[in-house]
Amino acid sequence: MTNTYQIYLISDSTGETLDRIFLAIKAQFKNMEYKIHTYSFTRTENQIFKILSEAEKETNPIILYSIVDSNLAKYLANTSDDKKIPCFGILGDLILSFSKLLNQKASHQPSGQHVLNDEYYKRIEAIQFTMNHDDGNLIKEIEKSDIILLGVSRTSKTPTSIYLANKGFKTSNIPLVNENSIPQNLKDNPKMVCVVGLHTEAERLVDIRKNRMNSLKETENKLYTNLDQIKKEVDNAKNTFKKYRWPIIDVTRKSVEETAASIIKIHEIYKQND
Repeated sequence: MTNTYQIYLISDSTGETLDRIFLAIKAQFKNMEYKIHTYSFTRTENQIFKILSEAEKETNPIILYSIVDSNLAKYLANTSDDKKIPCFGILGDLILSFSKLLNQKASHQPSGQHVLNDEYYKRIEAIQFTMNHDDGNLIKEIEKSDIILLGVSRTSKTPTSIYLANKGFKTSNIPLVNENSIPQNLKDNPKMVCVVGLHTEAERLVDIRKNRMNSLKETENKLYTNLDQIKKEVDNAKNTFKKYRWPIIDVTRKSVEETAASIIKIHEIYKQND
């Protein structure tokens, strides 16, 4: 355990930003052993002092913090320095730089990114819409979608849809069994909404579907996990996407975040050409 780093994530809000940044950092160091200590809504010197008192008892502590109150951030940095604990802020220099660039003072409001503004309500509406239009539900309303995802079973349509919804995109997803699965109004007007086809390698799909069947303790549906059958499904789906000139994303080795980022770029191009 002596080579294990004790990572202290200290935030004056929910800590979501810090979590994501640390995920990006640790992805660069595959052999890094660590243990996370998360402290959210840290807004007093007394809270910080208690956290650092615990941290200095550990071997290899590292502080990563997101605190917008400049005096509190300075107290954390100075106290960490006194205790010889490495300490890194993720907002201070950025806020100062933007303040100079925009020629205005920052509000230094904790949780400022979570205010109930129009963007927040748009995201909630998108999440509700997406949940209601999951797995081919309410296909008569697909023209209200910002994005429609098509793909054979187990091509990450639902998790990708939910991720996009959290970005504010009303997303419908439709399982593609065959061309008849596609709503007629969409076939008649393929460009009515931004449509993206999700594709994956048949061999990979076999493993995913077998795992799914095992989790459900399902043994009857042999065709669902049959490689030859899946190859036909995948090829037919790809031909359908090409027929209607819908962009295709291969999700075989992509995370949901990577897939969603590609879809958002496609949506931007679609809007420019709309």
